[in-house]
Amino acid sequence: MKRPKGQFWDKVQDDLEKIEIALKKNLQSHLDLVSEVAGHLLFSGGKRLRPLLIILCARICDYNKGDEISISTAVEYLHAATLLHDDIVDDAALRRGKPVANSIWGNPITVLVGDFLFARASSIVSSTGKMGVVKVMAEIMEEMSQGEIDQLVRKGDLNISEKDYMKVIRQKTAVLFQGACQTGAIIADAEKKKEKALSAFGLNIGIAFQMIDDLIDYISDTKTLGKEAGADIKEGKLTLPVIYSLKKASSSDRTFIHKMIENKNFSKHDFQTLIELLEKYKGISYVQDKAAFYIKKAKESLSIFPSSEHKEILTAIADFTLVRDT
Repeated sequence: MKRPKGQFWDKVQDDLEKIEIALKKNLQSHLDLVSEVAGHLLFSGGKRLRPLLIILCARICDYNKGDEISISTAVEYLHAATLLHDDIVDDAALRRGKPVANSIWGNPITVLVGDFLFARASSIVSSTGKMGVVKVMAEIMEEMSQGEIDQLVRKGDLNISEKDYMKVIRQKTAVLFQGACQTGAIIADAEKKKEKALSAFGLNIGIAFQMIDDLIDYISDTKTLGKEAGADIKEGKLTLPVIYSLKKASSSDRTFIHKMIENKNFSKHDFQTLIELLEKYKGISYVQDKAAFYIKKAKESLSIFPSSEHKEILTAIADFTLVRDT
């Protein structure tokens, strides 16, 4: 798996390698097809930020017994399950530069493999014997499901507000980051104030992560993204760059954007015009500033922890969230 050199990646390389081994080991199924379909997505790339957050948050709370590696795979299985299901719902073509699983194995098998990953994640967290971890993961599944449903019913809604958008991204993305960080604290039996601080760190990182993810759809290309550029608008998803720009746009520019949303077969020229409008009405810079605000909050939540390598890495992950391009 290729990752950027430098930054914090070199410092966590050993843990990332252990995560890969644990993901393969814990994926074992009675059916080879299950592992094949799940592995198609799980091992096609991905930064492993979510499992890494569990490990680092456990370590910053002085926990290093080894089982944090295995436990961390639960959030990656959960994440992969949602992606398998999302690609079906969104009728996507590419994921991480490869054809989506359902285009190869069909919708029924892909849905069921996603269900298997949900079950495997549940099995892993229950093996900890810590009801706090089980409760957190159950709440994540519930929140993420509601967030995806909320986003689905709002597709093409030209009146979606920033408040609506924030609710959706908190549920569908941020709660998983929040739960990962909180789980690290729980398995370490950390005191409540540390658990609360790491939970806040994860929530704010997750919000910023999704904001930048939505922004990347307009400022990156298909090759870099690993999926079609402009996919969000083609799927009728109004994300914050568009929501903010629509609020500021002139009547004629607003009409143009509305027609693009309603016409999924827009041209590359039209999409480029949309990007120019997002720049004109400060939609892109607004999202960048908003994401930076949440990253600042995330880093502030770590202030209760003394200086350490793990704190430095968590801070670097927060900074990386703002500058990533995929």
